[in-house]
Amino acid sequence: MPAQSDRTGDWARRHAPDLAEIESLAIEAYAGLPEEFRQLSGEIRFHVADFPEDEVVEAMNLDSEFDILGLFEGRPVADADTPPTGQFPNRILLYRRPILDYWAEHEEALGTIVSHVLIHEIGHHFGLSDDDMERIEASAD
Repeated sequence: MPAQSDRTGDWARRHAPDLAEIESLAIEAYAGLPEEFRQLSGEIRFHVADFPEDEVVEAMNLDSEFDILGLFEGRPVADADTPPTGQFPNRILLYRRPILDYWAEHEEALGTIVSHVLIHEIGHHFGLSDDDMERIEASAD
């Protein structure tokens, strides 16, 4: 569904989407992905936080905690032959404040942005290229 502008003008009582609302958008976006892609993804958990942990910002050499919208944590499919030891389930972290900041600066629907981040992070799980991820996004629309 294409993005729609809310022209009601009733912004005086609105709040920015909270962590649970961003998580709901991620779950909805995941449900809209092609079935084959979801089956291959296996068990993935979603976690929404306002910002990445300081360790993530440092490890990724980011200038700011606003420089990352999401992160895949876990074992990529390419490492499936390596036996797991004390491993947690794969998870995708979505960072609410950087996502909202990006949303404010671009003319995209919030759900579209969350879907893009989700697909991008799952793509890391598979070792997909940006072109592969663009094709998946197009099929999810």
